[in-house]
Amino acid sequence: MLSRFFTGGRRSFDSLSEQEILALAISSEEDDARIYLAYADGLREEFPASAKIFEEMAAEEHTHRDRLIDMHKRRFGDTIPLIRRDHVLGYYERRPDWLVRPLGVEKARAQAAEMERGAERFYHAAAQRTSDADTRKLLGELALIESGHEKTAQALEAKHAPEGVQQEEAATERRQFILTYVQPGLAGLMDGSVSTLAPIFATAFATQNTWTTFLVGLSASVGAGISMGFTEAAHDDGKLSGRGSPIKRGFASGIMTALGGLGHALPYLIPHFWTATSLAAIIVVVELFVITWIQNRYMETPWMRAALQVILGGTLVFLAGVLIGNA
Repeated sequence: MLSRFFTGGRRSFDSLSEQEILALAISSEEDDARIYLAYADGLREEFPASAKIFEEMAAEEHTHRDRLIDMHKRRFGDTIPLIRRDHVLGYYERRPDWLVRPLGVEKARAQAAEMERGAERFYHAAAQRTSDADTRKLLGELALIESGHEKTAQALEAKHAPEGVQQEEAATERRQFILTYVQPGLAGLMDGSVSTLAPIFATAFATQNTWTTFLVGLSASVGAGISMGFTEAAHDDGKLSGRGSPIKRGFASGIMTALGGLGHALPYLIPHFWTATSLAAIIVVVELFVITWIQNRYMETPWMRAALQVILGGTLVFLAGVLIGNA
């Protein structure tokens, strides 16, 4: 009873019979084929060449399953025990395809490579547990096939996704990342960092009360984040523009807006006014530098032009806040 409690009701691999090992191999091949087909489905619209690669990998997994089923029929009959990888203690796991979304090309390929390595380890271990010569031979062959899947994947890539196609897919993936995350996030960061400068520093110099200034900065940052998030999510569903999920864009914009304002609001938790203000001013400089770097890195804006735009705009808003606060 205690061992079952600590293992979550799962069996150890060493306790499996040869029939159960074959049943586990069959269900694992079926699961892997389903995952590859899900990857193909997730990639088909934007990366059709890579989708074909995963379709062929799924077909190969079905071939492995059929060979294992034939072996099970010869040795144990038509009734295959229902045993899956999550029933076995310490067995390699598979992440459901919906947990690795959004499904980028490189992420899917890396996940597939890890799947094949896990399958190879399983077949090596299973072969050592089998006394029947034919079954041992089959499991050993499947281990070799799994170990050679990297070369198989490279051959499929050469067939369906040669270098030019892969470069085009990589460019498409990068463009989608920029449209869905970077662009709305950058807009939010600029809005949160720059638009909150005036109210925060105006309040700071008008009251010289750090707690009041923090509350104003907190409310301005959170309010701006909520507003920007809903605005981004509502004004474009992404279907015609190709900018991706409105929910993802809304979260990217809203979170970065709030962070942009909170960056120079949080120093006012320090009770000493000039210490808090000096730290806030330093953080503003860092924020403006980060915005400039993102514009140059992802939006391909020339460094000097980006710096001039961001620093000039931020400085003007900062000075406006200081002047208003000292009026």
